[in-house]
Amino acid sequence: MKTSHILIIRFSAMGDVAMMVPIVYSLAWQYPDVRISILSRPFARPFFKNLAPNIDFMAADLKGEYNGIRGLNTLFRRLVAKHPTAVADLHDVLRTKYLRLRFLLGGYTVAHINKHKQGKRLLCRKENKIFVQQPTSFSNYAEVFAQLGYPVKPQFKSIFPPEGGNLRELPDTIGEKKTAERWIGIAPFAAHKGKMYPKQLMEQVIQELVTRHPHWHVFLFGGGKQELDILNRWARQYPQCLCVANELHGLEQELILMSHLDTMLSMDSANMHLASLTGTRVVSVWGATHPYCGFMGWQQHAGDAVQVTDLSCRPCSVFGNKPCHRGDFACMNSISPEEIVKRIEVGL
Repeated sequence: MKTSHILIIRFSAMGDVAMMVPIVYSLAWQYPDVRISILSRPFARPFFKNLAPNIDFMAADLKGEYNGIRGLNTLFRRLVAKHPTAVADLHDVLRTKYLRLRFLLGGYTVAHINKHKQGKRLLCRKENKIFVQQPTSFSNYAEVFAQLGYPVKPQFKSIFPPEGGNLRELPDTIGEKKTAERWIGIAPFAAHKGKMYPKQLMEQVIQELVTRHPHWHVFLFGGGKQELDILNRWARQYPQCLCVANELHGLEQELILMSHLDTMLSMDSANMHLASLTGTRVVSVWGATHPYCGFMGWQQHAGDAVQVTDLSCRPCSVFGNKPCHRGDFACMNSISPEEIVKRIEVGL
């Protein structure tokens, strides 16, 4: 009898791939005799490392070896050689649609994600919004597996054991966490302006935190050059702050550190989902986007989503990439630093 083998396909972005983890974990442990292969971009490997014994990971270089139709055909042949019995397309973009078609023509069982785009459009349109919670990415992913005959009951808590990742794998500059200490992470950046709290206001958040809590340790997350310039300036100005990118090497180490944070302050961005995978509480700041679009972090509480609730234009975008209708980004500028600080303090 042929071994059941599910091939799961999801390329970027990081946050979307991270949101697969709770459902894939649950799938793997509820169906231990099913082999599961994850096909994604190389950055995603740490998410699935040691997640379950029946999960393996395959990295796809879509800009090199598997670029274009010829590259996708090469990739398809290699995937077929793994002998999958079912294919789950959790992305539904041109590349995955092409691969999906090849599998369908080959007689494979295939299912793909429903992103519920119509509901999101009605939620984000300029006028007469239909303000209804959309299905989460987690439920959308689980729906695909149910279509393949593998209904999933989510049971994920963290990629690490209850005590968190091993701090000894991190540089000595991070140190050991003492019992009474509070470690706070701050990830102030996002891909689009509509999802990012203004830098001058975020600095006020940091200033307020370190003034009110001089014994707290604050870890600043971000990696781009311009981001590092800002983070390093804040770290120099506020000695309680440490720029993580200067100390840690790679996503695996960042996840270990996140697992020991008492709270992560993040935008509606990948870091919200990364911290969620480690079982860490996230206070998230929402501007042009909204939790109703279905992208809240795994097991995060609605009360920890800081947002302006009396702006009729919100949300105006699923991904935060559209120009502000008002031109003043009131959705972010109207949130006070004090409100964010108080929200962090509530849970500590």
